[in-house]
Amino acid sequence: MGWIGYMFGVVSALLIGVSKTAVPGVSILGILLMTEAFPNNAKLGVGAVLPVLLVGDVMAVLRYRRYGQWDRLVRLLPFVAIGMVPGLLVLSSAEKNELRPWIGEVVLMLLLIELGRRAFYSERVPRHWWVAAVAGIAAGFSTMIAHAAFPVMTVYLMSQDLSKEKFLGTAAWFFLILNVTKLPFYAGLGMITAETLRFDMWIIPALFGGALAGYALLKWINKRLFDGLALTFAGATALYLILSSRVG
Repeated sequence: MGWIGYMFGVVSALLIGVSKTAVPGVSILGILLMTEAFPNNAKLGVGAVLPVLLVGDVMAVLRYRRYGQWDRLVRLLPFVAIGMVPGLLVLSSAEKNELRPWIGEVVLMLLLIELGRRAFYSERVPRHWWVAAVAGIAAGFSTMIAHAAFPVMTVYLMSQDLSKEKFLGTAAWFFLILNVTKLPFYAGLGMITAETLRFDMWIIPALFGGALAGYALLKWINKRLFDGLALTFAGATALYLILSSRVG
């Protein structure tokens, strides 16, 4: 792997660190950059980013663990488990680009629900059980095939009217559980190898730098800006998933 690949990896780890501690959503850019570090094997790129995400999850949990809202997670996790099953089956046989438009369309649907709630001051529809079901299944499916659960979870957690600390704490526990669950499956599919682990060891220091920057940045971001950034990244990611698959 050349220096350009390592450059992509360092920037990816830096962005993941910032996303875990301050600005949810920039991690999706990091994940996309990691796939560029492995241009000849996109699945290896998806596998390589998982240990980096796990280290970031642990850091986020240590920082925001007391803010986690377990009542929100308990109603969501059973549906996530359901979504992970077809995600695993598809991951073992399909290219992830084939699935991008499905994920993007689900995210856009949830985003429109949240924007409608905010426009009409209605909490009734987003709090309904079927929203948790759709969000959970979509998150489970998308996280298994491409670590793409962030935009789904952003829209779901935004609908819960959480403070930025509670958002980050709940998301930290959620993604730690998901990513630990995925680890043996990715290893079994050959997506995590000695090569990817060596690569991760070189770039993980950048993750710590991004996390420290995130801790400092969060103090300067108010709730309105935090929500706006999270939803903007969710929408942009959804559009990217849909359009990039058509262009490709």
